[in-house]
Amino acid sequence: MRTAEITRNTNETRIRVAINLDGTGRQKLNTGVPFLDHMLDQIARHGLIDLEVHAEGDLHIDAHHTVEDVGITIGQAIAKAVGDKSGIRRYGHAYVPLDEALSRVVIDFSGRPGLEFHVPFTRARVGDFDVDLTIEFFQGLVNHALMTMHIDNLRGVNAHHQCETIFKACGRALRMALELDPRSAGIVPSTKGVL
Repeated sequence: MRTAEITRNTNETRIRVAINLDGTGRQKLNTGVPFLDHMLDQIARHGLIDLEVHAEGDLHIDAHHTVEDVGITIGQAIAKAVGDKSGIRRYGHAYVPLDEALSRVVIDFSGRPGLEFHVPFTRARVGDFDVDLTIEFFQGLVNHALMTMHIDNLRGVNAHHQCETIFKACGRALRMALELDPRSAGIVPSTKGVL
């Protein structure tokens, strides 16, 4: 089983993440940011990743540090669980619709962190959640999982739908990229021999 547990403590946040890349989508989420919990549930369920996240952050200031640090810690857990990446498919992509919204996420577990984020949110907040924090989550995730990710919201009117399609597509793309390919068991999918 490709599992990991990471604890990250700073002056701003205290976070524990446990992950199983070969799970069934079970989740236990308590970040103190309800909308973030809802979005992480999408990654777990659609990625078939078992995910536990417990976070305590300086929410009396705002949710920025908590959301960013949760992304960082999940990225660290993915990197640890995937190991040397031998046998994975490496690339993953998904298009996900939700009513009028449609998003695409494309992933490469290249070992080179990079984020292309093209999401024209139609409003600044979904309930109490500042949509600007979405990019902060994904930047932390890709930097610490050591992957390249392209996120494009192709259309959408409802900001909740825009955001939810991104997280669902992320889960689906992770599922594809991290899947073990029986034809390349033990082989790192790179001409370099390492990722």
